[in-house]
Amino acid sequence: MAKSVRAVFDGEVLRPEETADLKPNVRYLVIIEPGDEKKESGEAGAYPLTEIGRLAIDMGVTDLSTRHSWYAHDRLENDGGDT
Repeated sequence: MAKSVRAVFDGEVLRPEETADLKPNVRYLVIIEPGDEKKESGEAGAYPLTEIGRLAIDMGVTDLSTRHSWYAHDRLENDGGDT
């Protein structure tokens, strides 16, 4: 299960701003992103489509929108469609 924790880097160590509730001596994958100061101060966040674009991953698939069902469920929506 993924967990987000805000932390401050003191030059040597990342220090969580709140209890992280993690098991000691366990390896974790840490993904570092700068904190969004607008969101932290309670102001409106970024435009939703901008956020979606930031999270998007290029899968190298050019027909995903037209063949979504095939990619997602390994079948076509209708049996008489594209192959």
